[in-house]
Amino acid sequence: MTVTAERKGFMPGCSLPSYTPDGVKKTMEYLKTVYPDLGGVQKCCGKGTKALGQEEKFKERFAGLQQDMDDIGIDTIIVACQNCYKTINETSETTKAESLWTLLPKIGIPEELRGKAKDSDVVFGIHDSCSTRYEKELQDGVRWVLKELGYRVEESEHSRENARCCGFGGMIVPANPDLATRVMQRRADDFTTDHVVVYCAACRASMMKVGKKAFHILDLLWGPVVHSDTAPPEDVLSKPAGAWINRYKSKRIVKQVVKN
Repeated sequence: MTVTAERKGFMPGCSLPSYTPDGVKKTMEYLKTVYPDLGGVQKCCGKGTKALGQEEKFKERFAGLQQDMDDIGIDTIIVACQNCYKTINETSETTKAESLWTLLPKIGIPEELRGKAKDSDVVFGIHDSCSTRYEKELQDGVRWVLKELGYRVEESEHSRENARCCGFGGMIVPANPDLATRVMQRRADDFTTDHVVVYCAACRASMMKVGKKAFHILDLLWGPVVHSDTAPPEDVLSKPAGAWINRYKSKRIVKQVVKN
């Protein structure tokens, strides 16, 4: 009997590659050291069209993603986006989505990064993505990464299963921007610290809009140690042209890393 090994791929989503092509690159390069046959897909899962109730458009868009995954023989797609995680697992009959945040505690982080932030003077509030409110293993994985890096964190009342929306979800920003801003401010007010760590690039953009020093967890993993006087990266998602340029760069990066 021939046993075919499971092939894994990586899919960064939409908002993450729009925010940090470098984060996409470093994440893929590390995953490739663990999974030499790693595949890659840079495409939208269609969650936005589904949220708008455009079911036929969603089915069409997801079918395109499924075809791409099937074409390169991906059995399990590693995702950094919580919406992709839920959408793929709820929709695909052949491909399983695995969260990067549950995978990292299993494979570890590079040894040279462990404890790098033990001398940081920052205490981070953790913003949990509301789309994975009940995914305890995923939430635990994020906290594991922060602990491994050496960062101090504080929990807010509205975290984990009580997580509040950041104000970006459900297409509320284009539909009702004033309401979106009020939701963003309400979430930001939950934290006693100015520093917030997120694991969704769109959530980061929301916290930045209302004055928080917000960092994506990949900024902390791959970037320099954050101190109280460290400025957060630019809110590139508020600039559509820059976001699209970054997404194009990320698409090229995915192809390059897979080929190497």
